[in-house]
Amino acid sequence: MMNLHSINLDWDFLIERIDRLMDLTEEFLTRKLSDDIEADPQMFRTAVAFRWNHDGQLEALEHPDVVQREQLLGLDDHLERLHRNTHQFVAGLPANNILLWGERGTGKSSAVKSLLPVFAEQGLRMIEVHKEELYHLPAITRLLRSQPYRFILFCDDLSFDENEPGYRELKTLLQGGLEAPPPNMLIYATANRRHLMPERLDNNADSVEIHPEEAVAEKLSLSDRFGITLGFYPVDQPHYLDIVRHLARERELNISDEDLSQEALRWALSRGSRSGRVAHQFVDDLTGRLGLAALSRARKADNDQ
Repeated sequence: MMNLHSINLDWDFLIERIDRLMDLTEEFLTRKLSDDIEADPQMFRTAVAFRWNHDGQLEALEHPDVVQREQLLGLDDHLERLHRNTHQFVAGLPANNILLWGERGTGKSSAVKSLLPVFAEQGLRMIEVHKEELYHLPAITRLLRSQPYRFILFCDDLSFDENEPGYRELKTLLQGGLEAPPPNMLIYATANRRHLMPERLDNNADSVEIHPEEAVAEKLSLSDRFGITLGFYPVDQPHYLDIVRHLARERELNISDEDLSQEALRWALSRGSRSGRVAHQFVDDLTGRLGLAALSRARKADNDQ
């Protein structure tokens, strides 16, 4: 009988290859299942936001997370470019795919969500596609090309490692494939990385490649295919406090400006960053605390009676 312990195997490599084979098998089966998918045009009349799920199905979102443009403070220039490009698109004019990149919590996703309240009545529909489902892009393209609506595929928090599924499909759809992209579809993606793929020191130093500069160019080629790139940066302290004050006024919170500012700065310090997301989280917490205090006072008043 063969002694397995005497065989010199790289078990880590073997497990990695088995995992990769299982991923490819799942990808192949999902592709086959989604080949014959058809969309009911009625769903686009009754809903404006959708999600492409892991089973290769398009599902309508009954409660989409929409954002009003006036809620996004300090992003006027970015919002102007984003809305102008989308206006061109829904008007049937040439428009670009857009990459919104930058620090976490700086309003990238909210900026994209602010498009629906403005353009849905003009035929805009938004479909959220997770990175793991991007290999479905050929099926999505076939599904949407003949529909009488304008579609934005929303890819949130997009980034890739080498050889990850979906990378080639996205790159081809953006530009470079033999098949023309659908004229009624654009891709708006958000990412923390400007170039969507990791850039390591060995890409710029000695490596096994004869021409390492070509490896660097390959990593940059995906982000280069977005016609418009918008960079989002951390907010400074005055801007952060302006956002906090705006949110506090919207909720009619009973707190002095001095106390509000001090608590907001302590919250930001505990989180290690200042951003629109951190401001929202602080105001959510403050609203809850003030609400509990009001409930406690009401109970005490009832007990005193």
